[in-house]
Amino acid sequence: MIVAIDGPAGAGKSTIATEVAKHLGYQLIDTGAMYRTLAKRAMDLDIDLKDASSVAHLASTLNFKFELHNGENTVSCNGEELGKEIRTAKVSDASSIVSAFAEVRLALLELQREIGQNGDTVLEGRDIGTVVFPKAEVKIFLTASAEARAKRRVAQMRRGGEDSEFETVLSEIVKRDKRDRTRTMSPLIKADDAVEVDSTEYEVKEVVDLVLNLVNERSQQ
Repeated sequence: MIVAIDGPAGAGKSTIATEVAKHLGYQLIDTGAMYRTLAKRAMDLDIDLKDASSVAHLASTLNFKFELHNGENTVSCNGEELGKEIRTAKVSDASSIVSAFAEVRLALLELQREIGQNGDTVLEGRDIGTVVFPKAEVKIFLTASAEARAKRRVAQMRRGGEDSEFETVLSEIVKRDKRDRTRTMSPLIKADDAVEVDSTEYEVKEVVDLVLNLVNERSQQ
C-alpha cells in the first residue's frame, strides 16, 4: 500500500508521516529530504543552483536510504547519514529553487518510485499523489495557515539551535508557496481524490488517527 501525504512547507507532513509509518510498520520516504540533500550537495560543490543540467546530473549520482531509528526517520545519502545540516533555512530555500526544474524532478522521480515499490510505504512531499504515485491507495493533502506553519518552523529551527524571526520565516513560507504552486512541472496541487486536512487547529494525534482510519478503510476494500 502507498500512503501519499502532500502539502505546503510547514504543514506538518514529516511529523504526521513519521507517526503513521511507526504505527503501521511501513517504510517512510521523505522526498523533501531528497531535494534538500541534493541542494546541499550542489552548494558544497559550488554548482550553480540555477544550472538545471548540472544539478540533475548530480541527482543521478545519489543513492538514498531511509530508516526509522528510535521513532525518528533518518536519511542516508551515498552511505552518509544526514541530520540537521539539511534542515537549515538556507538549504530549504535552495531546495525550493532546484526542485522547480523538470530535469531535476525527473531524476529524483525514478528514485522515489524505485524505493517506494519495495513494500508498504508512506511518502510525503509536494507531488506524491499527483505525479509520483497517482494510484496511491490513500492520499492526504495536509495544509495549515501560513501563520501557523511559520510558528512551527520557527520553533523547529530554535530547537535545532538556529536563530530565526517569525516575520522572516513567514515571508519565506509565502514565497515558497508561490514557487511551489506556480512551477511548470509538478506544481503543488491537491489530487482530485485526496482528502484535504487543515492542521491549523488539530493536534498531531488527531491527524494521525484520521490517516490511520483511512488506511484501515482502504485495506478492507
